[in-house]
Amino acid sequence: MKKGMVFTMALAMAVGLTACGGSGGASGGENQAGGGAAAPAASGDSINLTLAMVDNTSSNYYKGASKIAECVSAATEGKITITVQAGGTLGGESDTLDMAIQGDLDIASCANSVLANYIPEMNILDQAFLWDSTDQANYAVEHELGDLIQAKANAQGIHVIGYMESGFRDVFSTKPIQSMTDFKGVKIRVMQNDGQLMAFTSFGANPIALSASEQFTALQQGTIDACENAVSNCWINKFYEAGVNSVINTKHCFVYIPLCMSDNAWNKIPEDLRDTFVEAVWEGCREQWKYLDEANEEAKGNLEGAGVTFYDIDVEEMKAAYKAEQEKNGTSYDAEWVAAVDAAKAAVQ
Repeated sequence: MKKGMVFTMALAMAVGLTACGGSGGASGGENQAGGGAAAPAASGDSINLTLAMVDNTSSNYYKGASKIAECVSAATEGKITITVQAGGTLGGESDTLDMAIQGDLDIASCANSVLANYIPEMNILDQAFLWDSTDQANYAVEHELGDLIQAKANAQGIHVIGYMESGFRDVFSTKPIQSMTDFKGVKIRVMQNDGQLMAFTSFGANPIALSASEQFTALQQGTIDACENAVSNCWINKFYEAGVNSVINTKHCFVYIPLCMSDNAWNKIPEDLRDTFVEAVWEGCREQWKYLDEANEEAKGNLEGAGVTFYDIDVEEMKAAYKAEQEKNGTSYDAEWVAAVDAAKAAVQ
């Protein structure tokens, strides 16, 4: 799958990053340029693109976006640059995705569940315990599943030019949770999608609708007992100062951060630079995957130093409860998308 869309960032914001090496890029199906907006720039013209993200400049996601910008600039010899607008300065994930679809923003980054508002078939990714490993999850979007997402995105006027990721998520709690029974009555803030709501309901918890920005105060005040995310987010957001004393190793879902580029921005890129551009974006994305792993490992050590205890839990019991809830609710997904998920699982055991 050739991943299409434009990423570049002012290198002034990529302080301390090393030069990119290797060719990067995934191969496969063709990305279509979409409706006839801006004409491609001449090969000698410079193009600056804006990439919006909600995460702040201290996050591994910003570090990854900066790396993407560096790789794009290096691969295109400075002809394409990306300016990263971090910290939600241009709006939330839904807002910036809308802007990209409307052609008012070059590149939006958002969780896959946000993009699923426009591509309902992507709800298959919101299931709990969908992937057995990070390699499996990454393989999926680099192959058949990624092709399906790309085709649907193109129909919306955007191009998915790569995937950063938040990866597997764990539970952060103000009390120990060592078995599924301990989830009973726990008020937990989760992502607002059917898969996550169903999962925590099946575990016996009480999932709560709440903005991510309100979690710290809600934990302090006891409005919620727990929340969930990548471990690095627990440390960055200082949830341990708001009463979190336990991290439960649930790895209950995997979250992608697709990079969604508008037709207008894509159409500015000269055709002879498009493959180079996309390969460079993917090279930067793969570096972000590494940064996430490093950030999670560092956060684990920091949290343990702050008095937070990590607990294992019987995940197989949780999987069985979730599957029973899906069957009870008659949950089903598009057959072609199910086949693409199964192909990734078969390819990466």
